[in-house]
Amino acid sequence: MNQRKHVSMRKTVLIIADYLSVTVAMSLAFVVCMHGTPLGRIQWIIVAANMLLNALVFWLAGLYSVGFSSVGVFDAIKSCFAVGIILLVNEVFVVLSSQQFMPYTVPIVYALLLFCFTVGVRFSKRALGVINYYITVNKNKPIQVMVIGAGEAGVMLIKEMVTSTKVSYHPVCILDDDLNKLGKTIYNVKVVGQIADVQMYVTKYKIDEIFVAMPSVGAKRLGKIAQECNRCNCPVKILPGLYQIANGQVSVSQLRNVEVADLLGREQINVNIHEIMGYIEEKTVLVTGGGGSIGSELCRQIASHNPKLLIILDSYENGAYEIEQELKRTNPKVSLLTLVASIRDYNRMRDIFEKYRPQIVFHAAAHKHVPLMETSPHEAVKNNVFGTINVASCANEFGVETFVQISTDKAVNPTNVMGATKRICEMIVQTFGRHSEKTNFVAVRFGNVLGSNGSVIPLFKKQIAEGGPVTVTHKDIIRYFMTIPEAVSLVLQAGVYAQKGQIFVLDMGEPVRIYDLAYNLIKLSGYEPNVDIPIVCTGLRPGEKLFEERLMEEEGLQQTENGLISIAKPLEIDEEYFKAVMEELRVHTFNEHDDVKETIKKIVPTYQTESKGSKALEQVVSMQEEAV
Repeated sequence: MNQRKHVSMRKTVLIIADYLSVTVAMSLAFVVCMHGTPLGRIQWIIVAANMLLNALVFWLAGLYSVGFSSVGVFDAIKSCFAVGIILLVNEVFVVLSSQQFMPYTVPIVYALLLFCFTVGVRFSKRALGVINYYITVNKNKPIQVMVIGAGEAGVMLIKEMVTSTKVSYHPVCILDDDLNKLGKTIYNVKVVGQIADVQMYVTKYKIDEIFVAMPSVGAKRLGKIAQECNRCNCPVKILPGLYQIANGQVSVSQLRNVEVADLLGREQINVNIHEIMGYIEEKTVLVTGGGGSIGSELCRQIASHNPKLLIILDSYENGAYEIEQELKRTNPKVSLLTLVASIRDYNRMRDIFEKYRPQIVFHAAAHKHVPLMETSPHEAVKNNVFGTINVASCANEFGVETFVQISTDKAVNPTNVMGATKRICEMIVQTFGRHSEKTNFVAVRFGNVLGSNGSVIPLFKKQIAEGGPVTVTHKDIIRYFMTIPEAVSLVLQAGVYAQKGQIFVLDMGEPVRIYDLAYNLIKLSGYEPNVDIPIVCTGLRPGEKLFEERLMEEEGLQQTENGLISIAKPLEIDEEYFKAVMEELRVHTFNEHDDVKETIKKIVPTYQTESKGSKALEQVVSMQEEAV
């Protein structure tokens, strides 16, 4: 009701303003063209007739539906068209009356004045906003902003900064690589140069922040732009995507900080959503470790693919509760069940499988922190190894269709307990996969995940917020990286290809130096690395490699339909020996014997306490130098 009153009030104001405009414009036109002769009765009748004509033409042209805040060039064009019709009608009257009541110049002067008044009334709020903006700029000295991108998104962004009274940003200059736009102005803000010269213009115009308004560029181009901006000592924000333009929503509130993921310089990995939908839709899906970084993202993506029932299982109740509440808000129609349970408890696992009969299982529950597992190896084995056996045994017994084990590249030639236990999990999956008649067992192996719990990025951000130092274990340590959504979407699609104990390896692009990630993150936060915030190398932690391999030497890769998912050739396992040593590992683990690592070594011969990653690192660095 209030909105209707507001619209009605706006139309009333416009009609009254137009009547006054007609009266003033026509009166001035008569006075000017008739050399100051006062208006007679006929002239006032003409004025009244023009009031009616004006109301009719403006109504037909939609000029009473114009919003003061959203008025634009199109509305000015409509005003020009409507005034043109009024001019034509008046000139016809002049011709038919043989200029008896007014000279032919009156309609022309009247039309010019009427157009000025009409546009002025409708643009008054925006004009006042611009005036107020420049008063505020001179008075309060708001944040000086450089906008990169003079396209539609840049125009909309600058418009909001210039016209909104709620935005404390002052656009100073624009950069764009389109040479046709150089020298042009957008809302009195000039396109001064190209993106490659960003450092020079940041210094010249004393820029406080950079806004990147180029949502249509690809990830590689965006990565290069982010790297150019990263050399400047000021924060960078970026528009996330094209959909805001389509919805007319581009504004300062949509800007986000540039993340390290933007600097990886590769396109976002996409999957075949229809394939994923096909095997998840209307199925009961269980996610162990559902409250963790990978598990919670699995739950998010599964929830969007219409499962019959999504079971979130985790031993940490806070994580399980948070993802449950989030999904209730974002996917209110999805059928959810959240269970607090430990995968170590076989009887509890069997009860869950017997009661709910999951058809697909994503096993993400695991201890994953390398240094902690070095000092608590028994806990790593209890949870990662025997917890996996519990879940896999139940999956096999109750005829689960697909069982997907989340693995890691640390399982390849492991130098730490965590990696070795994950390699044993792969062997468990392969063994079950060879013999299971109903269940497709697979493992999916990938590297570090940006932003996951315990990963370097959240740690670096916390250290930067505290003023440093930012700690890196070794200046030359490198890792493969993916975003959480990328890793999880590929895990989901790998489930489509699942067959008999296969190990899937995800393509993660080129490896990245951790030191470079720290350096770039400090720059993106507006600080100078090793000046404002130091980067300190603390030395490799126990069990940590310089370089993670994706494959063992004996493994080969077979491509799937998705070029980013490959299948590692399964290694031969002496199952009798494997079962015997696993029983030995069980005894040593649950009796807290000290020789648990030696027993792990029997199962995983490639398990080594000293890193062989240095040689692999040297090869990678050499290849990169040759490419440069």
